[in-house]
Amino acid sequence: MNLADILNREQIVPDLQATNRWEAIDELINVLVTTGKIQPEHREAIAAVVKKRETSMSTGIGFGIGIPHASTDLINEVVGAFGRSRPGVNFDALDNQPVNLVMLFLVPQGQFQKHLHTLANIAKLLHNKEFRQALEQSPDADGMVKIVKEHSAASTRK
Repeated sequence: MNLADILNREQIVPDLQATNRWEAIDELINVLVTTGKIQPEHREAIAAVVKKRETSMSTGIGFGIGIPHASTDLINEVVGAFGRSRPGVNFDALDNQPVNLVMLFLVPQGQFQKHLHTLANIAKLLHNKEFRQALEQSPDADGMVKIVKEHSAASTRK
């Protein structure tokens, strides 16, 4: 499962309003509710699971990247939302730098291999400097989803 399988235009926020990782997580979970990927009544429970995982260790992995994620029995398929913050979000990242690109994803409970595989694919793609720069320079969500599709297809072929 790669980024293009998870994201569509409606799940991309080109201008996150968040200033810290908790606000970014809430903002992206709201996108999942708005797009019907998670039920409104499950919003708080899912936010709690993601924040609990984030509290154990920041998913700010360096290079301006944050990948908050969790497993939950409140979904049936892998879902995600992507946000970009031009000024950067305080994510308590490993390199102590602000995070500009945040990819939140959720995996159904009990699908450990899929969780690891999805996380590895997303991290690999986001570690690509050209990919990050293209996303950071894209004018809008339409451009960003096009970049995601192009790079996801290219990384699958490698």
